[in-house]
Amino acid sequence: MASKSAEKPVEEGAMDMPLESEAKGAAPAMQMQQPQPKVDDSKASARYANFCRVTGTPEEVIIDTALNSQPMGVPVEPIHIDQRLVINYFTAKRLLGALHLTVQRHEQAFGVLETDINKRVKRV
Repeated sequence: MASKSAEKPVEEGAMDMPLESEAKGAAPAMQMQQPQPKVDDSKASARYANFCRVTGTPEEVIIDTALNSQPMGVPVEPIHIDQRLVINYFTAKRLLGALHLTVQRHEQAFGVLETDINKRVKRV
């Protein structure tokens, strides 16, 4: 993705779960770093999505993303899928770990993310 973030980005090759010492809160200087692959994201396109659907086959995970212009309630108009990512289950498990770690770090810095939109929206 082309977006810049204050958090350290998680690269494809770095999607392994944290080292045991990291999980226990050891100082970063004590961790052994694995070499990271070089990644060229100069041709990557970035798209915003607030909707995703995850399905799968016995061999692959399929992640569809889209922009839902009707985020409250059940959408009246169809949601048009504009991006589809097809990955194997090994990559899906590494992605799951990387996303979990990223959300965990965000919540530690900014507070718990409420996924129920009804609890986030103030009613007048």
